[in-house]
Amino acid sequence: MSSGLVALLDDIAALAKVAAASLDDAAGQAAKASAKAAGIVIDDTAVTPRYAVGFSADRELPIIGRIALGSLRNKLVFLLPAALLLALIAPWAITPLLMLGSLYLCFEGAEKVLELVGAHGADIEGEDASAGIDASQLENQKISGAVKTDFILSAEIMAITLASVSQSSFWTQALVLAVVGIGMTAFVYGIVALIVKADDAGVALAKNDHPVSSLFHLGRGTLPTGAEPNLADRLLRPLSKAFGRGLVVSMPVLLSVLSAVGTVAMLWVGGGILIHGFEGYGLSAVGHLIHDAAMASARPVPGLGAVVEWVVTAALSAVVGLAAGLATMIGVHFGAAPVLKLFRKNAPKTV
Repeated sequence: MSSGLVALLDDIAALAKVAAASLDDAAGQAAKASAKAAGIVIDDTAVTPRYAVGFSADRELPIIGRIALGSLRNKLVFLLPAALLLALIAPWAITPLLMLGSLYLCFEGAEKVLELVGAHGADIEGEDASAGIDASQLENQKISGAVKTDFILSAEIMAITLASVSQSSFWTQALVLAVVGIGMTAFVYGIVALIVKADDAGVALAKNDHPVSSLFHLGRGTLPTGAEPNLADRLLRPLSKAFGRGLVVSMPVLLSVLSAVGTVAMLWVGGGILIHGFEGYGLSAVGHLIHDAAMASARPVPGLGAVVEWVVTAALSAVVGLAAGLATMIGVHFGAAPVLKLFRKNAPKTV
């Protein structure tokens, strides 16, 4: 019996080692997949704070929280099972679907580029559409719109993740998809919450004459009315007030920078997916041209060769993404839109 017990313990130890190795492998693959989806994450982080604009400060975090829960539901309840089912019954469809999703990224990126060079009335239209709606309805409307937008971005994140682990076992795929889904949601909406509340924190710092005393009174209520600033307060007050004013002034700039970076990243990621997808079908001319251009650009600067090669590859992939996005816009506006309009016009009206 003792020898049987030792053998059982050896088996358990062996299984534990295999499980640990699988977890390490899943963690590594999740990190790689998250890096590939960075462009979508940046754009999501830049776009989401606008859904909390126009509400009172006490409603901002609850709104972000509800959007985050909706995003998590999108990823874990709908997209994760769909991705696993797709990997089981139609793995050949992963690349075409990934390329289709990349066209959406390119379309969105191209639209944002065009917004920078021309007038855009979406904000005014949005304001008109929200006129006459009470605060609760408007909040639900904003959250619903944010969750719907998140569904598309989440689908692309999960598709990129699935493509990166397509050769792994079913359970590894499931674990990686879950880890990426939860991790991306926590990261994006954690950053969004910090961005949304940064201006409030800045205003509080700019008005606070007791920066040190307030810090030591955290959790014990507010300072007594009329309390005099101590020496530490007087010394730190100019810095804390300046930092607070800087936060308030810098947040619009930060959001603009994030939006610009997100747009470039969407075009780069979308273009890169299209290039690699076409290479999988034997159409590798564009990929070879970009690779040759990147290698040629890196040769004059051997010390920074890898960095230059990456920058050139990303830039040219973004150019491809922009071209694909503009072509998609033309197809949507002059092809799909007129057909849909005609269909709706001729559709029988219901009473």
